[in-house]
Amino acid sequence: MILRLIPLLGLALGIAAIDTITDLEIAVGVFQIVVVLIAVRILPARAVAGISLFCMVLTILSYRLTRFGDTEAGLVNMLISLAAIAGTTYLALRLSAAISAVHTTRAHLAHIARVNMLGELAASIAHEVNQPLAAVATSGGACLRWLATEPPNLPKARQAVERIVADTHRASDIIARLRGMARHQAPTKQWLNVTDTLNAALRLLAGELSEQNIAVHAHVEEGLPPMLADDVQIQQVILNLAMNAIDAMRQVEPERRVLTLHAGLDGTRQLLFSIGDQGTGLALGDLERVFDAFYSTKHAGMGMGLAICRSIIEAHDGQLWASHNAPSGAIFHFTLPAVTREPDERN
Repeated sequence: MILRLIPLLGLALGIAAIDTITDLEIAVGVFQIVVVLIAVRILPARAVAGISLFCMVLTILSYRLTRFGDTEAGLVNMLISLAAIAGTTYLALRLSAAISAVHTTRAHLAHIARVNMLGELAASIAHEVNQPLAAVATSGGACLRWLATEPPNLPKARQAVERIVADTHRASDIIARLRGMARHQAPTKQWLNVTDTLNAALRLLAGELSEQNIAVHAHVEEGLPPMLADDVQIQQVILNLAMNAIDAMRQVEPERRVLTLHAGLDGTRQLLFSIGDQGTGLALGDLERVFDAFYSTKHAGMGMGLAICRSIIEAHDGQLWASHNAPSGAIFHFTLPAVTREPDERN
């Protein structure tokens, strides 16, 4: 700090000396203000106050030692200079304190944002990994039952173990994708067939659909172009929307338990996916709120699934929204950009 202080003191002395030895009737404080403003940028508040006081003392000494000019005019200039130095110092220190408070607040907000992000990421991982872990538990139980039969049904047990391995890899992929979303990484896109993607998601839902006695009506329009998307993330969206539909139909009559899936092109030549149910439906005010993080219409819901789904779809340059399904239930729609030409095999 001393190395910064010495040049400022020298500048203030130089200004006072010039004012003293010349006969120019100037308000020397105007130039001393420059010294104060420089000090505010490079010195702490206490040092700035000291510099300001030093400049005011020099201004008074300059007036007393000056032998030229009108004494009355010199007195007025001195008073103006003192007021200017004092006022500028006060305002500059207030501004400096405000800027410092802004920086401190920004640092606190950044820390809070990081903590919130970690909390949301933890909630997201807990929510998303729950599905493959539940599937692992189901497959593990099935494997034990096949092994306990006499004789053991090894082919069926092997299939159950293969499902366990597949669901374990899916959980790992989901965690990797969620971490990428938290770091705002772009999705890992590849050319996907719409029918294959839907069928893969339905295979993962087969056990839950059978247990809840839910019928599936799936329709994929013919001749759909391929889509350039992240396979794991798009299946993640379909699974989330389908599981929400299944949950919404748990308490309705068996004949109403129908899950509908449709994929086609909309009027703007985008791929349009719709997943509907005939469950309890959504209130009018919930059609948009259900996409807010930590807002859930379920009694024990975490409110993360639909928020994650929307972020995934928007990262793919698409849109996700909900609508009512007549006569009951809800439909969730999402769009993805359609590829209007066959993909180049070299890419």
